[in-house]
Amino acid sequence: MNHVTRIAALALALSAAAAHAAVPAPTPAQQEAAAAKKAAADAQAAKDKALLAASMDAISSRWRSRASAQGWKTHAPVAIAAATPATAAAPAGQPDGKLTPAGAAAPIKSEKLGTAPPSEDVKAGPTKAEPAGTPPTVQKGTPKVHNK
Repeated sequence: MNHVTRIAALALALSAAAAHAAVPAPTPAQQEAAAAKKAAADAQAAKDKALLAASMDAISSRWRSRASAQGWKTHAPVAIAAATPATAAAPAGQPDGKLTPAGAAAPIKSEKLGTAPPSEDVKAGPTKAEPAGTPPTVQKGTPKVHNK
């Protein structure tokens, strides 16, 4: 049975590799169409973003004018800096995806590896088993009060 599983896995891997190799590279016309589609989507996203910002500004100014007319205390609007697109070419803090000398020299601290002290919320040991026939510690129902 083990050989059958291995043969089936090998056949599946070979067929997946063949299917992947059969996909042709996109033609220049397809690449150009994809680039045009992406440019149109980016333009639409920028337009939607501008419309959303204008709508939020209109609602905010209308609320501020009504609030001041009704005697509510308002604060000046906070200016928000335009977001810059992040370029995530490498993991955070790692230039070009490689460890810096300081990162490589830092000791590895891990509870799992035993190189760090255990957390405070970790049990000190396994829960002790109760002997057979011990009544449960949780009392169900209303307790009986004898000092009425």
